[in-house]
Amino acid sequence: MANSRAPAPVTADEMVDAAFYLEKVSIADDSEDGYEYEEVPADDDWSITEGDDDLENTMKAISEQTDNTQAADQRAALAKQPVSHKPEAVDDFLRNFLIKMGMSKTLDCFQTEWYEMTYRGLLNAEQVGFVPDVYSHNQHLENEIKSLKKEQGTYKRAALKAGDVLVKLRKERDFHRMQHKRVVQEKNRLISDIKRLKKHYASYEPALRQLQDKYKTALKHKMLTSLERDRAAGQITGLQATLRNIQPEQQMPPLSTAIQRPCREASGAQGGCRQKQESREKMLLTDLVAPYDPAKDPTKQTVNKYPDDSEFPLDTRVNPNLAQVKGQASHVTRSSGYRLTNTLKVHELAVSSLAAHPRKQIVVTTSDDCHWKMWSVPNGDIIMAGEGHSDWLSSCCFHPEGNKLATTSGDTTVKIWDFSKGECVLTFEGHTHAVWGCSWHSCGDFLASCSMDNTSKIWDLNSKRCRYTLRGHADSVNSVEFLPFSNTLLTSSADKTLSLWDARTGLCAQTFYGHLHSCNHATFNLTGDTVVSCDSYGVVKLWDVRKVAAMLTVDTGPHPSNCATFDLSGRLVAIASNDGAVKLLDLASGQVSSLLGHEDAVQSVIYDCKGEFLLSGSSDGTVQIWS
Repeated sequence: MANSRAPAPVTADEMVDAAFYLEKVSIADDSEDGYEYEEVPADDDWSITEGDDDLENTMKAISEQTDNTQAADQRAALAKQPVSHKPEAVDDFLRNFLIKMGMSKTLDCFQTEWYEMTYRGLLNAEQVGFVPDVYSHNQHLENEIKSLKKEQGTYKRAALKAGDVLVKLRKERDFHRMQHKRVVQEKNRLISDIKRLKKHYASYEPALRQLQDKYKTALKHKMLTSLERDRAAGQITGLQATLRNIQPEQQMPPLSTAIQRPCREASGAQGGCRQKQESREKMLLTDLVAPYDPAKDPTKQTVNKYPDDSEFPLDTRVNPNLAQVKGQASHVTRSSGYRLTNTLKVHELAVSSLAAHPRKQIVVTTSDDCHWKMWSVPNGDIIMAGEGHSDWLSSCCFHPEGNKLATTSGDTTVKIWDFSKGECVLTFEGHTHAVWGCSWHSCGDFLASCSMDNTSKIWDLNSKRCRYTLRGHADSVNSVEFLPFSNTLLTSSADKTLSLWDARTGLCAQTFYGHLHSCNHATFNLTGDTVVSCDSYGVVKLWDVRKVAAMLTVDTGPHPSNCATFDLSGRLVAIASNDGAVKLLDLASGQVSSLLGHEDAVQSVIYDCKGEFLLSGSSDGTVQIWS
């Protein structure tokens, strides 16, 4: 095939630019895969029909044409015949070699002589043959060697670069190893320092406990000193009143001196004179006041099995706190005049109740953490703390003299704490379920408690026993309170009723009906003629004690009301609500305002002894002071 070609003139530029190889190839007639292809007709049956202007038919014809074209291209690609490789002829090999080497003159001479010999018939095509495979193989090997040498150089450069990286990484490894050793040394040194500090701290723990004990002792001494001071002040006041009463009597000779003068004149008759004097004084007293006969007192029992039992006082006493009602300033009774003064974080768990000292600005808090704490108001300094109950504390109440505290708990007990001793001095056990509340009698000898066992109990501190158990409610008794300077007891219950009891007999005197839901709390005003109660749906009712009827009903719901209390004037009611607000009810206008500040339900609200501050305790463990 290459022998029948005519020689073509080749220029030097073409020889340089067109470096190529010539090979003999042949195309087989039959396909090797044996696939039979269909002949594509020349006529187009997909052409658009003349006169058809329908856009839909036009688009359909175009899509069919596109599909047919793609199918034809695929068939043409499959119809390509494979090309078989033939060895290269010797003359073509020489020509390609000379062209590759740029030997154009030698190529011209070779072609001239080659074609002359071919023309004369001196060369036979069969004798010439093809280039042996070893030469082609050697050429391919040389090309591979060159490429391998290039790759070798690339790998050498990569190896050198990797060596540099390895050296760098080794240096970094050594650096980090040194850093690790230094960190380990510092860690060991810190561990030794921590151990030494722990030992040092352990040596301070006895001293800290000793200082804490001294601090508690100092607090107790401080409390005792304040109690002694108050007692001394009371004694001084009494002595001054006695001196004022004695001074007018010194202006005229008393009856005793008039009787004693003749007795001094008669020597040896002193005994008879004294008897005359006593008889004369008795005669004068009997003319003015009738003598007291204990046998005629209906409040005293004729047969007493417990000689240590206390006597209930008479109900004829006047409440000395009534003078505070007239002395209330108008700005204190306005519900809009309160603002937040201080917030005390008193417990980690919920604050269940508050109790105010009867004469000092001191408040006691109880909590679900089984502790009670005493705080000063309004600065919030802690004075004393106590623990002894085995379950959550529900309420507390100060003794009328302020030297004792009563606490109730979910462990079904009532405990009495003496501040002078700094410990629990008495525990009453008798309730069968959790105790919700307690209240002191004004005389300080009796304590009332209410419980989830549907009963209330009256405890005697002198005989240390339960005097009466008040039964009558059909559900849990949620609050109990003594009317100040009276033997009347008020209870509220989950059976939706309030009851008044006679503490001397343990009998129910009156029952108030009107709530539609469980009563959570009830209390008297300062004069004792009005009762306020609140229930689990936020309904607050005011009751007339003399008429045993509801005076006012206010809905502060829908959240439950947990506690309610009168201010000293009796014209404002503070309500602890479960929505985290302290609600103030102005009885004159019937309007309700809210004091916002707590993050959880408000469980208790009280006024301090002077009525200057309103305190609220919440389930968020805080006590907020409003003024």
